[in-house]
Amino acid sequence: MTKRKSVAVLPKGTVSDEAVRHLFEGADVEFVYCKMISDVFQSTARGDTDWSVIPIENTIDGSVSLHMDWLVHEVDLPIQAEWVFPSIQNLIGRRSELAGEGDRFDPARITKVMSHPVAMAQCLQFLRANLPHAELETLSSTSEAVRTVKQNPGSGWAAIGTKLAAQDYGLDLLEEGVTDHDNNFTRFLLVGHAPFERPSAQLRKTSILITLPEDYPGALHQVLSAFAWRRINLSKIESRPTKKKLGNYYFYIDIEMSLDSVLLPAAIAEIEAIGCQVRLLGSYPSIPFSK
Repeated sequence: MTKRKSVAVLPKGTVSDEAVRHLFEGADVEFVYCKMISDVFQSTARGDTDWSVIPIENTIDGSVSLHMDWLVHEVDLPIQAEWVFPSIQNLIGRRSELAGEGDRFDPARITKVMSHPVAMAQCLQFLRANLPHAELETLSSTSEAVRTVKQNPGSGWAAIGTKLAAQDYGLDLLEEGVTDHDNNFTRFLLVGHAPFERPSAQLRKTSILITLPEDYPGALHQVLSAFAWRRINLSKIESRPTKKKLGNYYFYIDIEMSLDSVLLPAAIAEIEAIGCQVRLLGSYPSIPFSK
């Protein structure tokens, strides 16, 4: 009998939860909810789950450096897939408690707004324009904020979180889509040793880490040249400290090509020939968002 696959993910009701449900829609997969991103990583690293869901980049905030460092320095979990999902935040509370005239909530009745710091930052324009008087408090996740509002009736508190969290905790959507930018998408990685395949994914990507030799002037130029003359497209290149020596960096590179191609292994071999260290993080399907 085939064992049911399991996925570690941030708390129920978060954008990560919405995203993983979208990825595995219709599949028989168990979701294992973890409070912290370190718990998510360690669950799969220990073998308790088959995969971990990692938010790695956001349209507004850019790369999530903490999560990238975990992937590079703390665990050895290959990337099995990437996909993007909209990060849509909403103002959540009890409409009956906060209602003014008619059924619409009265912003003046809200005394405090709670959320995850990243979600809060993505909604600052809305908060300044509509709730300048309200105290802002950050918690460990958007779902934790919604749960806290649920547990404190009559307080005048509201949360910024997902529709899913509002449904789970039986609260109202006071205002939908309160993020400051409509194009707020998050890129997620599925990491783990269990293979994952999505035949419908037309684009395949490869992610690598490159550490340059210290005594080789112009090494980064040669690295980029190895891709350029082969017309290999790099969708992302980012430097991060190696944490070994001040001023010593590695380069994280996303490549729009599968490792199964002829050109990419040749480019990597050329890079290694000049003394660079290359670490493969994964070669995987890239799944675009579709409603």
